[in-house]
Amino acid sequence: LYEPKEGERINIAVPPNLDSPSIQISDVRMTDEGKYICEYATYPIGNDQGVTYLVMLAKPQNSASIVTVDAGTKPVVVARCESVDGRPAAQISWVTTANGNGTTVSKPGVDNTVTVTSEYRKVPTAADNGKDISCVVAHRTQTKPESFPMKLAVQYAPQVTIVGYDNNWYVGRTNVVLTCQATGNPVPLSVQWKTMSGEMPDTVQIRNNELKVLKVDEAVNTTFVCEVKNRIGTSRDQVTVFVRG
Repeated sequence: LYEPKEGERINIAVPPNLDSPSIQISDVRMTDEGKYICEYATYPIGNDQGVTYLVMLAKPQNSASIVTVDAGTKPVVVARCESVDGRPAAQISWVTTANGNGTTVSKPGVDNTVTVTSEYRKVPTAADNGKDISCVVAHRTQTKPESFPMKLAVQYAPQVTIVGYDNNWYVGRTNVVLTCQATGNPVPLSVQWKTMSGEMPDTVQIRNNELKVLKVDEAVNTTFVCEVKNRIGTSRDQVTVFVRG
């Protein structure tokens, strides 16, 4: 005996075989899940029954994606993971060294299934860009959990450092070089050298991120500034040169 939620089903039949009574279901639907009771009468003991449960499984469609974000001070969604139309509901977990939290919600899907969505949130920093993060989906229909390895995508303004000054620039020294090192996401679009005084010494040659002083003289006794831009912002570093006599 079984009364499905949608009413009588014409695809459920009990063959007239008392030696091996069984139930046959054709065109199985997710809504056929439930408790099935076999009632039988014996003499002289009376009526008795047997109970079995039909559990319907649906393999979900799993996917994951990275959300590109800008570095900031508030938690935002940096990755999403979804398991669509599964039964029972899938279990989603996160594996990463990035310090954040995953939040998971479930909602009814089609044909008595469940869709599970999980979002990973954190305060994004420049140091998080490129960090590994994996969404792991476990489900009863899978032989093993399905893993989606990804890398965090955090955009940030350039981080700039000038290297090459050894505090030993003396008059007459030749071919000393300052290098402007910059990282950023997106990749920095421009590098500009300038001085705090506004005038670049005549003995200076500039090529991209390198500033070369062909011969040190008193005019080099200044503060050099390297300014780097990308779509997120502009950053700079500076070094003050003291020319020794």
